[in-house]
Amino acid sequence: MPQLIEIRRVGEFAGQEVTVQGWLYNLRESGKILFPLIRDGSGIIQGVVAKGAVAPDVFERARELTQESSLRATGKVRADKRAPGGHELDITSLEVLHRVPSDAPYPITPKEHGVEFLADHRHLWLRSSRQRAILGVRHEIIKACRDFFDDRGFTLVDTPIFTPSACEGTTTLFEVNYFEEKAYLTQSGQLYNEAAAAAVGKTYCFGPTFRAEKSKTRRHLTEFWMIEPEVAFAHLDDVMVLAEELVSSVVARALERRKPELQLLERNLSKLEQTKPPFPRLTYDEAVKILQGKGSEIQWGGDFGATDETLLSEGYDKPVMVHRYPSQVKAFYMAPDAARPEVALCVDVLAPEGYGEIIGGGERLADYDLLVKRIEENKLPRQAFEWYLDLRRYGTFPHGGFGMGIERVVAWICGLEHVRETIPFPRMLYRLTP
Repeated sequence: MPQLIEIRRVGEFAGQEVTVQGWLYNLRESGKILFPLIRDGSGIIQGVVAKGAVAPDVFERARELTQESSLRATGKVRADKRAPGGHELDITSLEVLHRVPSDAPYPITPKEHGVEFLADHRHLWLRSSRQRAILGVRHEIIKACRDFFDDRGFTLVDTPIFTPSACEGTTTLFEVNYFEEKAYLTQSGQLYNEAAAAAVGKTYCFGPTFRAEKSKTRRHLTEFWMIEPEVAFAHLDDVMVLAEELVSSVVARALERRKPELQLLERNLSKLEQTKPPFPRLTYDEAVKILQGKGSEIQWGGDFGATDETLLSEGYDKPVMVHRYPSQVKAFYMAPDAARPEVALCVDVLAPEGYGEIIGGGERLADYDLLVKRIEENKLPRQAFEWYLDLRRYGTFPHGGFGMGIERVVAWICGLEHVRETIPFPRMLYRLTP
């Protein structure tokens, strides 16, 4: 029996008879020869069905195939530089597993479709070559992140999705009923990471996070994935170096292993190739002056909006790191700069080409009394944070870390206009299906 193989491996079987299974991507007819394009998720191969070389029923089955019909085909692999992927399959037998009816055809055709139509049919749109390429790059980015931390001695510690309190204020929380109590969907695993760091030294979590921001910008989702490291005895400079090394490593990995997908997406690879340390560093003070010089109305003490982030990054061909923001615009747990208590020991990493913030983090507040004061100033429920205060009661220590949003990194590396394409099933302000 011919060996059943994945299409990505056809080059190993030139001159041999094999079987592939998948879906019809497209069908072209030229006289008495049919050219079905078959995809299986690993790749695409062009089949050749010659009328005089196969049984009449095989030719008819092939000719009647419709877009996205599932099938199993057997034939001999032949090298052909003109064919997609460099090989063709001279089909000798064909089994149709399911033929999509002609009177109820596959809804996504080669013609142009509107954004809402494609979003409504996201479960099918994922089959397109563009979306499969994005999924491949996303997979590589996630694996690169995990490998980066695993190879450096970090321990993965899973943090809860249900939380009893806010991590970064209460205005963007999804509240849920939790038996007789109120709970929230997590905004970040960072507070729990701090507990884990005291146990294992270097830790990271990776999972879904939720922000109930009523935002409709191209950079926002209500559900997204974030990887968050936390390091014991680390200061702001250590956090900045770690962030710089992670981003550089992830981009290099995508360029090394996903170049075909990036080329299919028509990504300018030369721009990504500039992503090597060191990254330029700006203080918040310097950033404000640059923005004001470019016409922004930002004043010292204000947080940067999307336009400000774009203006800041446009002068650089690699990510730029902005550090020491005013404490008032950062989370309650950020450590103050001892030399300037009005600013926090924090950093945001802004991607080039207008993709905005991809990393936010810094050094955590280790002083018990000051942390209590911050909790009270932010009107957070003291009882909900008693366990967090225990970390300062029992062996407090300097530590720091950050969160990196996977979807924004995917958008930047793939060169996508909107973050909704970076995740298989996006959740946005007005999008909860499919």
